Amino acid sequence: MKKANLIWVLSLLFSTTLFGQNTFTLSSNDLGGEATKTQEFNGFGCSGDNQSPQLSWKNAPQGTKSFAVTMYDPDAPTGSGFWHWVVFDIPANANELVPNAGNSALNLTPKGAIQSVTDYGIKGFGGPCPPEGHGLHQYIITVYALKTDKLGLDENANPAIVGFYLWNNTLAKASIVTYYQR
Repeated sequence: MKKANLIWVLSLLFSTTLFGQNTFTLSSNDLGGEATKTQEFNGFGCSGDNQSPQLSWKNAPQGTKSFAVTMYDPDAPTGSGFWHWVVFDIPANANELVPNAGNSALNLTPKGAIQSVTDYGIKGFGGPCPPEGHGLHQYIITVYALKTDKLGLDENANPAIVGFYLWNNTLAKASIVTYYQR
C-alpha cells in the first residue's frame, strides 16, 4: 500500500511540475471559435464593424522588453496569405489591447505602440473579409514577447519587414485561432 501511495504522490508531483508550469498565454474576451460581424472588415464587399477584439496575455518570459501582435489569414487566395493587423513596440508593462484598439484614430493602444500597414493598405486593424463562398478561413492572432524595446520601424513598415524583425527578436509567442466565412 505504501508503494502505491508513493507512486501516486510521485506521479502527481511529476504531472504538476511538467504540466502546471505558467506558459505564455494569449486570450480574448471577445472571440470564440468564430469571428463575428463586429470584427468583419467594412470594405472589399464586407459590411462589418471592423472592430479589433480585446486581447490579453500573461506569463511573458523573463527578459521581455516589448510585445507585438499580428493577425494573419493563411487561407487567403493570394499565394502568400493576408496580414490583417500588425502592432509592435507595445511596452513590456502592457498585457492587454482593449476592444477596438485597432482603430488608429482612437489612440487606444498603449503609449508608444505602432500600428503599421496591413495587406489592405491601411494602418491599424482590418478585419476578416474572405471571398464569398470560399469556405472557412482561419485567422491566427499572435502575441510576441520580444527581447528589444523597439523594432526600429515606423507605421509605414509592411508586414513582411515587420515579420523579419519579429523573427529576429522573439523570445516566445502565443496564438489563438478564430474562423470566419461569408
